[in-house]
Amino acid sequence: MQSTMALPMTLPAPISAGSIQAYIQAVNRMPLLSAQTERALALRLREHDDLEAARELVLSHLRLVVAVARGYLGYGLPHADLIQEGNIGLMKAVKRFDPSHNVRLVSFAIHWIKAEIHEYILRNWRLVKVATTKAQRKLFFNLRSMKQGPAPLTAAEVKQVAATLKVKPEEVTEMQTRLSGRDIGFEADDSDEEATYAPVHYLAADPDAEPSRVLEAAQEQKLGAAGLQDALAALDPRSRRIVQARWLKEKDGATLHELAAEFKVSAERIRQLEAKAFERMKRLMTAQGSRRRRQASFSPRAGRAGPARDRPRCGRAARTGVGAPADR
Repeated sequence: MQSTMALPMTLPAPISAGSIQAYIQAVNRMPLLSAQTERALALRLREHDDLEAARELVLSHLRLVVAVARGYLGYGLPHADLIQEGNIGLMKAVKRFDPSHNVRLVSFAIHWIKAEIHEYILRNWRLVKVATTKAQRKLFFNLRSMKQGPAPLTAAEVKQVAATLKVKPEEVTEMQTRLSGRDIGFEADDSDEEATYAPVHYLAADPDAEPSRVLEAAQEQKLGAAGLQDALAALDPRSRRIVQARWLKEKDGATLHELAAEFKVSAERIRQLEAKAFERMKRLMTAQGSRRRRQASFSPRAGRAGPARDRPRCGRAARTGVGAPADR
């Protein structure tokens, strides 16, 4: 049963007993305020921060929130939640209401009530927010009512809607696509007949497309290019020329005989110089790669290796306790 709270004021405050219908009946029994009473209460609130006046203004307009929230039941959200968000908007409106403008509170508060309800719907209608810009919000709350049926809009209808709402035709098409879609779980339930079509299967089909692996491959390619440049710089000019002419050209690499004629040696000698250059480059690039990995492991940003005193001791120091002042 719906009960009421005894307060110094004459208006009862409803206490929710779990029934939305009982709440609606309670707020509908609350008396409405005349224009003079409403203005007097608003002046008391504005000039003296009278919370009792604010309470009377809020309670007398709760039926307005219920009426506005009823118009948004088509979005599939709980009626009680819509009313709750609308009540927040009503309280914000009462706080900002200025009676000197000669406007009734109902005309001022309805915009705040709708704004709070709109924000709640946009946050909770889908897991992913469907409208963020002003044009998208306008389309979200008007597009479905402007459609003639469940069929997609034609090109002419898209232009007509765009002109009516003063948005771009591309935005109308995009919002129509968003509204026709639905939320899909990344991993389907095992009991679901369409479990094999869940995004986890086709998005993970290519393991190399995983963002961490793509980043790792790009980093390795960058380090490899830098290591190659350093290794080439360490070679003597003749060996560097041989490697570049033979292997670092996109097409038409030089032959052994062409380089032999250039340096006036035999082709066999060019092959020997090439093999020695490759061997030296391999050693240099291996050493550079190990050094870079070591630097990354012990860098402060990596956070994987602390100061020497925090690392576990090993070998003779661990067995004898040498270097451990606390053990002496």
